[in-house]
Amino acid sequence: MALIALTLFLIFVVLGGFHFYWLFGGSWGLKKVIPTKNNDSYALSTPKLATLMVGLVLVSFGLIYLIKSGLVNILLPSWVTSYMYWIVPSIFILRAIGDFNYVGFFKRIKQTEFSKADSKIFSPLCLVIGILGLLIQLISK
Repeated sequence: MALIALTLFLIFVVLGGFHFYWLFGGSWGLKKVIPTKNNDSYALSTPKLATLMVGLVLVSFGLIYLIKSGLVNILLPSWVTSYMYWIVPSIFILRAIGDFNYVGFFKRIKQTEFSKADSKIFSPLCLVIGILGLLIQLISK
C-alpha cells in the first residue's frame, strides 16, 4: 500500500507543480492542457485563482494518500477518512470518462491539440489515478 500511496503522492505533486508553474507565468505545455473548440478558441477560461486552487487541491490529494498509508502521521477529521478516499478516485474516473464534448475518453471534439493530448496522456492518467485510489482504499480495509 505504501508504494501505491507514494506513487499517487508523486503524481499529485507533479500535477500541482505544473499548476504553480503556470500560475507564475510559465507557458510550457499550456496549449495542450486547456480544452479548445478549435485550435484557436479556448472552451474554458482559466483565472489565476482557479489555477492556484487546483494546484493546492492536487497537492492536498497527494498528502491525504501519504496519511492513508501511514507514511505521514497527521490526524484528519473523520469525514476525510470516511468520504475523501472514495471521492478523490471518483473525481478522476469521472474526468477520464469526460463531459462527452471536450474532455475524456468519450469526447466528440477530437482534432484539437488539447484533445489529442487528452486522449494520449490526460484521460489515461486520470483513469490510472482513479484505479490506484480505489485500490488503496480497498486493500486498506
